[in-house]
Amino acid sequence: MEIIKQTKIDFMGKKNIALVLSAIFLVVAIGSLVARGLNFGLDFTGGTLVEVGYPEAPDLTSVRGQLEAAGYENFTVQTFGSARDIVIRVPAETEDSEAGLSDRVLETLQQGDSGAELRRVEFVGPQVGQELANQGGLALIYALFGILIYISIRFQWRFAVGAVAALVHDVLIVVGVLSLLQVSFDLTVVAALLAVIGYSLNDTIVVYDRLRENFTVKRKGTPTELCNLSINQMLGRTLMTSITTMLVLIALFYFGGEIIHAFAFTLIIGVLVGTYSSIYVAGTAAILLGVSKQDLMPAPKPADDEPTVEVLPERFRNR
Repeated sequence: MEIIKQTKIDFMGKKNIALVLSAIFLVVAIGSLVARGLNFGLDFTGGTLVEVGYPEAPDLTSVRGQLEAAGYENFTVQTFGSARDIVIRVPAETEDSEAGLSDRVLETLQQGDSGAELRRVEFVGPQVGQELANQGGLALIYALFGILIYISIRFQWRFAVGAVAALVHDVLIVVGVLSLLQVSFDLTVVAALLAVIGYSLNDTIVVYDRLRENFTVKRKGTPTELCNLSINQMLGRTLMTSITTMLVLIALFYFGGEIIHAFAFTLIIGVLVGTYSSIYVAGTAAILLGVSKQDLMPAPKPADDEPTVEVLPERFRNR
């Protein structure tokens, strides 16, 4: 069987280009978050979601007109799964007023013998939505803080800062893409972001582990050269993991249904960005922070203060 030769790509030679690209992506992401914000779903904003089915594909403009004529405001109407199913999201006002909202919406849509049928109703109170938003944000912060502590103990603080910088880079870019495209941001997306953190961290840890091994084994080579060597050694594993994961996520995105559509999309973007950051951002950050062989060499064993006593064979003791 033919042995596949190890690649010798100069990744660190292009680190300046990668840093510029990352800076551009981050500026665009943060700008979109400031200007457009996130399209928070009912999990965070509170309100009522009503899924309605029709015998034939309805005209969404006509549906919106019916709801506006009935006095509803700030609602959204979109297809769900098929052209004959629609989802209506109505913001929360007071919990008492939401009890019969789905029935009133259905009565409005059934005017004119449209054949509309109620499929599903979900309701989240505004206080619960705010609590979920706070807990989701705290979950991300706690995860990053725990990772910082773990890598500081497991490797070295420069690696910890580099790993957290790569994870913050990944989360900001993924959230920026969600903001640009106005993808519904709900609890499934928060779960996807946590999964992105785990996926990206796994790749980063593998590269860092190989880099530490090369630092202790290789006698020659600068940190930049050893970082290039480590990334090339793990490149095949990284690409195979990313490709197989992407195949599953693409299948979920197209065939998994609307319920996990945002979840799968978030993971697709996260895998792409995470693979990029584990190659360029994590290693580059560690090198810029000045990691060296001395940081990873094992500590010398303490010298034994007791004198060494030679024990002579018994036949020589009385001479």
